[in-house]
Amino acid sequence: MCGIAGYWGKGDVINLNKMIDAVFYRGPDDKGIFVDGEVGLAHRRLSIIDTSPTGHQPMFNEDKSICIVFNGEIYNYKELESKLKNKHTFIGKSDTEIIVHLYEEIGEEVFSCLSGMFAIALYDLKNQKLFIARDRMGKKPLYWSKNKEVFLFASELKSLLQHPSFKKEICLESLNKYLSYEYVPTPHSIFKDTYKLEPGTYLVFDGSKTEKRVFWQPTFLPKSESFDAAIDKLGINLENSVKDRLVSDVPIGVFLSGGLDSSLVAYYASKSSSSKIKTYSIGFDEESFDESKYARRVAEYLGTEHYEKILTIKDCLDIIPKIGETLDEPMADASIVPTYLLSKFAREHVTVALGGDGGDELFCGYDPVLAHKFSYIYSFVPKFIRTKIILPLVYLLPTSHVNMSFDFKIKKFVSGFEGDEKYRNQRWMGPFSYIDKSKMIKTDIWNKIVDKNDYEDIDLYLSKSDSNDKFDNLILESERLYMMDDVLVKVDRASMMNSLEVRAPFLDTRVVDQANHMPTYFKLNGLTRKFIIKKLMENKLPNDIIYRKKKGFGMPIGEWIKKDLKKTIEEYLSEKSVKEMGLFNYSFIRELLDDHYSGKMDNRKQIWTLFVFAMWWKKWMV
Repeated sequence: MCGIAGYWGKGDVINLNKMIDAVFYRGPDDKGIFVDGEVGLAHRRLSIIDTSPTGHQPMFNEDKSICIVFNGEIYNYKELESKLKNKHTFIGKSDTEIIVHLYEEIGEEVFSCLSGMFAIALYDLKNQKLFIARDRMGKKPLYWSKNKEVFLFASELKSLLQHPSFKKEICLESLNKYLSYEYVPTPHSIFKDTYKLEPGTYLVFDGSKTEKRVFWQPTFLPKSESFDAAIDKLGINLENSVKDRLVSDVPIGVFLSGGLDSSLVAYYASKSSSSKIKTYSIGFDEESFDESKYARRVAEYLGTEHYEKILTIKDCLDIIPKIGETLDEPMADASIVPTYLLSKFAREHVTVALGGDGGDELFCGYDPVLAHKFSYIYSFVPKFIRTKIILPLVYLLPTSHVNMSFDFKIKKFVSGFEGDEKYRNQRWMGPFSYIDKSKMIKTDIWNKIVDKNDYEDIDLYLSKSDSNDKFDNLILESERLYMMDDVLVKVDRASMMNSLEVRAPFLDTRVVDQANHMPTYFKLNGLTRKFIIKKLMENKLPNDIIYRKKKGFGMPIGEWIKKDLKKTIEEYLSEKSVKEMGLFNYSFIRELLDDHYSGKMDNRKQIWTLFVFAMWWKKWMV
């Protein structure tokens, strides 16, 4: 796993060094720079495959007419190498070299042949073209920006900020989206004229104009018909996916939460490995958030070499200020804190870890999936009763800060139910409603964005769907929004800050394609979520692990805001700080805080979203 950066236009070696050194933690093992006229490419290397100097980047073909910098892993590189070895001279054993030579053979079709996770910048010196490409599921980050002086690209925004021609101006539409999603959805970024490259897409730049081309997108039709055939095929696909991701020239382990997805990965890793698998878990001293006993149960059952660390409040609080440094774009998923600490703990022993990311999104694992089922029944209740009687009564329920408490879920359900059905899932998932934003955002700023649809990205994804099924489109939305721009960002930033590579077997194209083409009832059977996964793992894992209630990787944020974090939050969201940002009405934020402190409301999501933004602002905008 690595970091990449570069430019075409105004720039020099000094600029390039600053850009790539801003993400030194993504690749502490090696560094490379290439400049050719107005084009510069830079690379930071975390050595995983071919740790020798022959894996150094930027990397070239035989006549040095093609140059590449690459972040990621190509899992089918051995297969591709067998087709190229009689046509090209290989200087090493890295997957990077395969990409260069394959481009020589088939040109820009190369990206559709790669199975894995990647962010690539490839410069064709003869044809004067720069290609940047991102993997199918958006596992690896890739930002780009263009103005009159320069075209820029990098793994993270902090690299772009180092270039003197980059214009650091907040995009108000993206701010609006952040407050609706807890993250800025692709292709947008928090800055104007700066974008995340879409997944399954490559961009071509010739020195003047950009052109984007899609090489893969998810499909859902036709549907598989046989459950028995599907479960057998899924087992094969998952086993092969895990086996592919065990290939490494450095120590490797598995993140093990004790949940179904990570336990599945640990099972297949143990099955495919000739040596005992190392597993890593963390827990909390707060019982409602702690899953460590389940991780221990799975580790003992599978016979893994298990490492566990129980976190105290202090462990978590000490790391929270680092979020502002880690996130050069605001993203308000509080579980980045335990993810960071788990990554740091695992990095003491291994350089690569496998995780269970993607299982919930692909196989209907989240609570909102059930909420959509119940919403059909709830829709028959007259709107007057829903809004004038049920909603006020629900908000009289006592507030609890237990992880995913009943009152939190029911309040979210009824408050987000009303309005356009296709946006309902995001209303349930997001922190701020339209009405809240209209009160919180300063009037002059709100007037500039009030007519903009902050859910336009949902419309775009749904317009490209080949299915009209409600749950297919819900899964598509989860894959292309929450998973890609929240979950994968969280894992990438938290792990790479610790120079740890994390691989996700569930996001293998074979698994994704099969999951998307399953009928919904294979995944959501009655009220049983991830039904086919649970059936697959029967007799492979203990039933009390397979069928236990989902907890999630959360933190007691609601309680911490009232106690341990209160002083810090009051500092970042003080009247002075809010006025310095010039974006929000302090009176609204003050009410949010006071209502939460008093127990009148559970405003943890709203407060944390604002707190993260304030930390980001202070680090990157002041």
